[in-house]
Amino acid sequence: MAAIPNTLRIRNALENAIVEGVYLPGARLDPEALEREFDVSRTPIREALHQLEASGLVRVVPKRGTFVTEWTPSELAERFEVMAEVEATCGRLAARRITEAELAALEQVHQDCRRHAEAGEVEAYYARNSDFHHCIYRATHNAFLEREASRLHAMLQPYRRMQLKVRNRMARSFAEHDAVVAHIRGGDAEAAATALRDHVIVQGDRFHDLIAATRKG
Repeated sequence: MAAIPNTLRIRNALENAIVEGVYLPGARLDPEALEREFDVSRTPIREALHQLEASGLVRVVPKRGTFVTEWTPSELAERFEVMAEVEATCGRLAARRITEAELAALEQVHQDCRRHAEAGEVEAYYARNSDFHHCIYRATHNAFLEREASRLHAMLQPYRRMQLKVRNRMARSFAEHDAVVAHIRGGDAEAAATALRDHVIVQGDRFHDLIAATRKG
């Protein structure tokens, strides 16, 4: 029975470490080191890594080990394309369904993002940026969509985090958030969808900047 809570604890800790950049894309996860770190046997480590593989955050390479997922440029572009459409759907539904309490929570997170952006605090902005998107997912009042959006969001977090370190990207990100909030506040579903799609999609120069950032990492 102890393996179940241990597996969940380890999975959550490793997911957070990947999302926060402790383990970068391409990094190898050493099961023996993880056993020592979490003071557990191999079984919960193996189960946690299996769950992370199922979520897309890690890849198991036969005879080599388990690695934080690292996508080719074309694979990365495909995933951002899907994420952009999912976020657009979330924006559309949130603009129709958001409650006053949910809108107040979104506005508060947005103001926190403003403060961090103006102070140049990338890491703090990154954390609240994630909260911003999750506020929108919840406001769809569609539990399945919220889960799928959250899964994709976690999968792409290491790359979205890198993207924020591109010159002037944080300021542009906040300006894009500002438009999203205005459209959701005004109940303009199609404008909110378009603003979120444009915010998430990485094309042209933005895509080249992201690839350059991953190579620096």
